[in-house]
Parts: sequence; C-alpha cells; structure tokens
Amino acid sequence: MALRVAQQQIYSSSLTYMNTTLGQLMESNLQASSQKKVNRPSDDPVGMTRILGYRSSISAIEQYQTNITAAKGWLSLADGTLSQVSTVLTRLSELAEQGSTGTLSADNRQQIASEARQLFQQLVGLANTQFDGKSIFAGHKTNAEAFEETLSLSVNQAGVVSNGGFTINGSSQSTVLVQYLDGGALAAGSRYRYTTDGGKTWVQGTVSDPGPASPKLHMDLGGVSMDIDRGTTVVATSATDTNDSNGTWMWIRPTARYKGDDEDFIGVDPLQGMGTTVTGTASGSFTGNVIVRIDQAGTLGGDVHYSYSLDGGANWVQSNTSTPDTFASSASLNLPGGVLTLHSNAGNTLLAGNMFVVHPRQAKIYVDISPTESIAVNGIGKNIFGGIYKDPSSNHYVPVVVAGSSGASNLFETAGKLVAFLETNNQAGVQQCLADLRSSKQNVLNYAADVGGRENRLTVATSVLENLQYNQTEQLSSIEDVDISALMTKLAQQQLAYQSVLKSTSMIMNLSLMNYL
Repeated sequence: MALRVAQQQIYSSSLTYMNTTLGQLMESNLQASSQKKVNRPSDDPVGMTRILGYRSSISAIEQYQTNITAAKGWLSLADGTLSQVSTVLTRLSELAEQGSTGTLSADNRQQIASEARQLFQQLVGLANTQFDGKSIFAGHKTNAEAFEETLSLSVNQAGVVSNGGFTINGSSQSTVLVQYLDGGALAAGSRYRYTTDGGKTWVQGTVSDPGPASPKLHMDLGGVSMDIDRGTTVVATSATDTNDSNGTWMWIRPTARYKGDDEDFIGVDPLQGMGTTVTGTASGSFTGNVIVRIDQAGTLGGDVHYSYSLDGGANWVQSNTSTPDTFASSASLNLPGGVLTLHSNAGNTLLAGNMFVVHPRQAKIYVDISPTESIAVNGIGKNIFGGIYKDPSSNHYVPVVVAGSSGASNLFETAGKLVAFLETNNQAGVQQCLADLRSSKQNVLNYAADVGGRENRLTVATSVLENLQYNQTEQLSSIEDVDISALMTKLAQQQLAYQSVLKSTSMIMNLSLMNYL
C-alpha cells in the first residue's frame, strides 16, 4: 500500500532529527568544556547525591588542613620561644654559678647583676610572645600581654609577712634592700633604713600610720612605697651590722605578674530545683560546661540515675547510674573528663528533673584537626613561667606554685630573686637561686616536650587527612569526571552525525513536485 509523505511531515521529522542530534552534540560539548559527566541533578540523581556528599567531606578536610596550618604556626612559635627561654636560663645559671663563688666581691656581683636583670627582662618579653597579634601564653586572654614586670617582696625570715600582707607601689631599676632598726610590732615611728645601690649608701626612714581606716602601715622607700600589715613583727639589727642573715631584712625586687586566665577551679551550681539542700563539687579535667540532670527521684545514699549534656542541653547522654558511696550523704557521678560529687546540705533528697551545671575555668584554645580530634594550641603562662598571680576569688597576688613544687620551679620568682641577691651581694641567696633555676628549667623543658608532642600529632593528622582527601577525591572523580578520550570520540561521532543530518535535510528540503512540472 503506497503512502504519500507530506511536506509538513518531512519538515517536522527533519527538525526533530536535527534537534535531537544537536542536543546530543551540545550535551557532549558541555561535558567537554566542564570535563564533568554530571553537571546537573537530572544527569544522574543518585550520582549527584554522592557527589554532594564527597564535596562536603572534601571541604571539611580542607578546613581541618587550614586549622592544622594555623595550629602549626602557634606551636612552632611556642617551640622556638621555649628554646630561646632555655638558652636564657642556661646563661642565667652560668651567672648564678659565678655569683655563688666565694672569691667574688660585691662589685663583681653587681656587674653580673646588670646582665642578669637584662636577661630577666628578656624572659618577660619571651613570655609575652604573640602569634598573629595574639598572646600564646595568656590562655583565652589573647588580646593582651600574658605578663607585666612588677615588684614583689622577699624576706629572710619565714612568716614575717603573709602573701597578702603587703602592697608595693612604684617602680625601681634596682633592688631595694630594707633593714629594720627598731624591733617588735611595727608602728608609727618605727625606724628602718634602705639602700638602692647594694648597700653603698643608705637612707633612713620611719613607718607612718595612714589612720585607723587603713589596715596597713606605710613605708616610703624613695621611688617605691610599701604598705604592710599592722601587727607585722620584725627583728631589729644595728645600723653597723650589714649581715643580712641577722634580724629581719626585706628585698623589694623584680618579678612578673600573670595577667592571663587559668584552669585552676571547677565550679558546680544548682541549675534547677535544688535550692541549697544538695551541693556539688567537681574534680578532673573538663573541656567545657556539663549539665547534669537527675532522671529518677531518690536519695544520695542510693543509686542516682542521671543524664548529662555537653552542648548546653541540646543533646543528652542518658541511662547513667552512680554507685552508692560509703557515706549516705554523698554520691559520685562519673562524667566525661571528671567526677561530680553531690553532698548533703541539710537534705539528701533528689527529685527527677533536678539539675546541676559543672563549669570549669577555661584557658586553653582548642582547634579541631579531624572529625574526632582537637588539639590545644596555646599555653597557660603561669604554669610555665610562674610569677605572681591573683586568683579571681582572691584580692591579692601570690607567688605561683608551679608543677606542685614548693616554689623552686617558679621561673620569674627565681630569676627576680637572683637579680636581687646579686645586686645586694647575698652569696647564700645566689646559691639557692642556682639550685632553683635547675627546677625552673626542667619545668620549661617539660612543657617544651609537650609542645613537641602536639606538633608530632599535627604531622600525623596531616598525613591522615592527605590520604583521606586523596581517597575522597578519587571517589568523587570516578562519579563526576568524564573520560576525555571516550568523550572526544563520542563528540566526533555526534558532530559527524549532525553534519550528516544537516546535509541530508537540505537535500530533502529541496525536493518538491514543482521540480518535475
């Protein structure tokens, strides 16, 4: 049966074929220009989902790598700074060894003291090292210097003055040595004398009383003044007796005041429903606030069922139970990083819904270096260099006890005393400082080892992330990237097909019955 093909059908079919081959050619051309075989979700819906997942993973890896780069900068600078501190301490030890020698004169020790004071100031500068404008040894208070040079007091007799029993104002470029000429409890008119040049010249003064409203007495020491507690008892010596092991002698000498923050205290507050019937204390090493919720009513003497949240209550870790303590008036709850101990305070009853918040002081800056790992990049200066520090709960500065020692590891206090004893020709004091410098240096080296360990962690983390990035990129490429050689062949074939369609269509379009009439 013969069928007649109309001109309109010819035109319609020709346009369809042209558009189809052109569309295929354009799609291949798009893949060639982008070198991606999946350019839109409709190209491969499942593949696009996987592509977005891999891209998100790679982006996270790149952010971790950026974090590691920044962390390396912090820790590398800390490492270099501690190496310089160690070099300064070595030189200070050499000066202390010289100063402890019995054959040296007062002038010799004064000459050594000049260099020791410069080295002390250099140590303060190193402790205030900044990375990108941020102090690396000030805890969270990175916008200010970690330490400032100031004055403190040393006394040759224990118990004469307490840590909060004096206040020093003013400044001095040399040690002020004070000798008391009148003994007993200090009062208005008590005589003393002081020297600022190592005992070559002396100035006599008397204690003044600012009035009953003041808890302290006042002593004028030239460019420096000292307010000292009423009732302070001293032992007097004659003005002709310059042996500073007899009687009461005081050295107003350099030290450094720590201005950063610490991690020395963990507070516990009742958040809901407790009032004051049950209180809490916490111990351990918490990295952030922890909210604890009591899930079942009970007493401190029995099992305590509780949940805790590390993100402010957004998510809870449930079904935790404490084991009863020996005493019915307390209960210990295990938490990530430490223990919360609840104590009876005129009551030991717990109700469902009662809450406590554990809030530690925080000073370390943590940087995420992987989905499950973070690292501290800064330091707490007082735990490294010592100095004097005023706890937020206190109203006076005290020497920092470093690494649980009796003060021997307090670098700034030891270095300040060394300067003072060299400037005042105190051989025994210099010998003690020499021994303490060894402890101070060991503490610095211990922290340097910790910094080195964190740097090694960063190196390992970098290697792990590089391998993970390579794997993720390879998986992404297998789904997203086009095979260039196959695409070029396909593109050539589609171009030939399109040209053929155009040519055959032009020939067909020219055919008409009018050509045969």
